[in-house]
Amino acid sequence: MSQLENKPSRARDTDRKTRIHLSFYDRTKFFLLFGITFFILVWSNLADNPILSFSDSVKDVAQSKRWLLGLVVIEVIRQVHFALAELLAPYHGLWQRYFSFVDRLLHKLSDWTRFRLSRVIKWLLFVFLLSVVLGAIYKETPVRALFLAPKAFFSALPMLGQLLFAVFFVIIQFAAIFWFLSRGGVETYFPDDIRTRFSDVWGQDHVLNRIRENLLFLETPEEIEKHGGYVPGGILLWGPPGTGKTLMAESMAGETGKPFVFVDPGAFTNMFMGVGILKVKSLFRKLRKLALRYGGVVVFIDEADSLGNRGIVSSGGPQRFSASSTPGVFGDSCHGGAYLSPSAASALVHEKFVMGGAAGGGGGSGTLQALLTELSGLKKPRGFFNRIVRRTLGMRPKNPPKYRILVVMATNMPEALDEALLRPGRIDRMYRVGYPSKAGRVRTYEGYLAKVSHSLSAEEIDKLATITPYATGATIKDTINEALIFAIRNGRTSIEWSDVVKAKQQKELGPSEDVEYIERERHAVAVHEACHAVMAHRVRQHMSIDLATIEKGSDYLGMVASIPPDDQFTRWRTEYESDILVSLASLAGERMFFDGDNSSGVSGDLESATTIASLMEGHWGMGSTISSHASNRRFEVGAPGGGKGKDDTAKQIRVALSDRIEDNLTGLLVKAEEILIANRKQVLALAHALETHKTMSGEDVAAVIDGLQGSLVDGRPYMEIDLQERIEQYHVASLVAHREHRTPDVALPIIA
Repeated sequence: MSQLENKPSRARDTDRKTRIHLSFYDRTKFFLLFGITFFILVWSNLADNPILSFSDSVKDVAQSKRWLLGLVVIEVIRQVHFALAELLAPYHGLWQRYFSFVDRLLHKLSDWTRFRLSRVIKWLLFVFLLSVVLGAIYKETPVRALFLAPKAFFSALPMLGQLLFAVFFVIIQFAAIFWFLSRGGVETYFPDDIRTRFSDVWGQDHVLNRIRENLLFLETPEEIEKHGGYVPGGILLWGPPGTGKTLMAESMAGETGKPFVFVDPGAFTNMFMGVGILKVKSLFRKLRKLALRYGGVVVFIDEADSLGNRGIVSSGGPQRFSASSTPGVFGDSCHGGAYLSPSAASALVHEKFVMGGAAGGGGGSGTLQALLTELSGLKKPRGFFNRIVRRTLGMRPKNPPKYRILVVMATNMPEALDEALLRPGRIDRMYRVGYPSKAGRVRTYEGYLAKVSHSLSAEEIDKLATITPYATGATIKDTINEALIFAIRNGRTSIEWSDVVKAKQQKELGPSEDVEYIERERHAVAVHEACHAVMAHRVRQHMSIDLATIEKGSDYLGMVASIPPDDQFTRWRTEYESDILVSLASLAGERMFFDGDNSSGVSGDLESATTIASLMEGHWGMGSTISSHASNRRFEVGAPGGGKGKDDTAKQIRVALSDRIEDNLTGLLVKAEEILIANRKQVLALAHALETHKTMSGEDVAAVIDGLQGSLVDGRPYMEIDLQERIEQYHVASLVAHREHRTPDVALPIIA
């Protein structure tokens, strides 16, 4: 190492006293070239005169080609000059000063002028050599032979044509294959083809108002460019499926009167590497032509996440969808990453995605990289005349025009998009197209109902929007269409309220399997669902019962479905506790009404209750501890008094968390039992109503529990003592039948 450390650096050319020594090849290469040229001329002379001897041919060429001897003399002088510069330092220094003077004179010219002069000199040298060679071939002077060059070219055309045809035939085969493979997946709609307008997009007014601004700049770009800005050219629409992202993009093209280019999600997926790149190049070539012709173009890339990515958190920096936008990273309550410093947000996102195993690779064999280049790459001059002819004439090519291309992308997985794709300059604006608000749902229902005949009042439409809290535009459209099918099936052409309710139930629950329970099992299922419903009605104020049913579906025996009466974006501990009480009501109720016995049907309820309790205790700060179980597990933080090894620490964390969850669930189970004991008559009354009607709306469920008149079911008779006693007798008979596996001795009471 010491020898290497003390080794001096290689001297710079400016520090040398003498010229660097030439290699043997550099000293002899031109002599070799001149020798080969001389003997070619001798061979040509012998071929023209067969009786001429070799020595006479050599003498003849030496006399007639004195210019070649002159070149040899010049090369000898050059080599002598190099040898002196390599041996004598004063001689080398003299020439260095001379060339420095010449170099300063040359650099007074611009780089562009020196480049053009060098090209002229090279072309003159080429023409000179060509004239010499042709003169030797045609036995003419070099100047005369130069005018015979076209004759030589045309005489060689047949052979050159065959060679070129063979070469181009092979090239054309490959070009044709890739050209055909790169077709498809891109549809162009011209302005007259698009009838969609912003008025056809309902429930997303807050997004449309922002998009109108983008279109304003697309129509009148000088409004921002004259002040030194630039027109935002990229929009990302992200949100759940069916919320109207595609419809919104189509309406942009309709509003602007520009062509609309739709890119299929699988357009860039190909079995051959490189075809995706060709498709991207072809797409943007088409976009540039359309933009020049129509003054702008809107391109829509659906399911943009299919393009792939190079890692969700590749650089570790804060990301536009990581810290504040991605659900589940910081929660969905108060935009949790907004108040953090960039470094803290980056660390949390890195732990969430990279350590959690969510960082994915991807890419489509250069397709994504080609797309990134087209979106914001170098804008090179285009056109044959602009690039070739102007440069040949010594003129600078003109800059390309400003193409008005609005790139709109849609995805429901924004976190899967590449960071480079989302940076400003490519995607300038990002809008979340979420579930419509209640007002948006009302407007959407009104829009689709206006296209069909119906008898729904404004109050019923408002109620319909209330009981479908997470309905998207696609869901609402499908519900109205299904309601129309129900109406036509019943011999009507106008939709009624009952049609809409049936359509909603069928879409949410699916068609019932049309099976009949045995009587004791029917009663058990009814009691199970009645316990859920009564508990929900008594303790859960943030949700309203939508429907209750004991008709068997594909994956359930019965169901009590609830909906939020208002659009609510935060959840509280008391609300989650009431959710757990509703889930535990089935276990508490079956044990209470069947003498400590319970069915396997409570498994799903217990899973829901345990999951909520786990999140409350370990994630949401709603339990007896504050620390996050997810962070403790990720960083292997042990519980107080933790074990010695990693496995012991993890085990203690899990055991401690499990104990706290079990204690919480046990306390809530006791509370659920107390509530059901206090509402025993209401549970049996609702169970009787479910056995009678099979499926009930939330309004009718509340009517039975409170003893009021419902829309279809009258709950007032259930307040009568006589009916309550008969229902109790029927339950006792069903309990005995349950123990003995037989039919109950008492029939289901009938309300007169």
